[in-house]
Amino acid sequence: MSSTTPVSGSAQRWGALWGARSRDWAETEAHQVPTYEEAIRRIGISPGQSFLDVGCGSGVFLELAARRGATVAGIDASEALAALARDRVPGADVRVGDMEHLPYADASFDVVCGFNSFFFADDMTAALREAARVARPGAAVVIQVWGRPERCGIEPAKAAIGRLLPGPGRAAPPPFWKPGVLERHAEAAGLTPETSFDHAWAYDYADEPALLRSFLSSAPAVVAARSSGEQAVRDAIRDAMAPHRTAGGGYRVENEWHYLVARA
Repeated sequence: MSSTTPVSGSAQRWGALWGARSRDWAETEAHQVPTYEEAIRRIGISPGQSFLDVGCGSGVFLELAARRGATVAGIDASEALAALARDRVPGADVRVGDMEHLPYADASFDVVCGFNSFFFADDMTAALREAARVARPGAAVVIQVWGRPERCGIEPAKAAIGRLLPGPGRAAPPPFWKPGVLERHAEAAGLTPETSFDHAWAYDYADEPALLRSFLSSAPAVVAARSSGEQAVRDAIRDAMAPHRTAGGGYRVENEWHYLVARA
């Protein structure tokens, strides 16, 4: 199923950026299977359950859930990524829209997930409130964010890209990984926090081109390249990730993620 609803706010701003290098980003998403599998392990999937992935990207999580018998739906700000998700999971209900204005009826889903997506909303609490609205009473809402900076190997590259963004320095994002921070956002949205946990795994890149292709496909890198030039961004990423280069010329980047499972 294909559907596009009018987008505004954060979706209008981020959609074209995340879709600028959609196929490269889809390759990056394929690396993130351990993130999705850990969430699935924690909450479980029963055949016939309905899942919504908010910020579904190219549909990697949707595919994993569908293979386990779930009925899956996804929404993303990027038309290009949504098209890839439809190709990946032909039976999925994939829509283009805004996470702060989800185009679904109340109490539509058994599980709602958002992997590194909710904090891109202009109003994260509003996005979580929408997730709570479309979840059935008692349904799990899975919220995943970056882990502790000192345990995120990607952090130096994120910082290097941030220094090349236009305008004044951006304010540091809230420390969602700290105990109670994500819980307070969930509670403000009407959700009941149930359990939080951390999970770490490594990005493995065969060589420097693969590393650069991945990092350059993120929306912040797209903005930085347009502002400061792609070569400057390439050089910044290469320098930041040099400590992670392996003897064989590839890269292995250990990274931690923080999750909260809340109930609608």
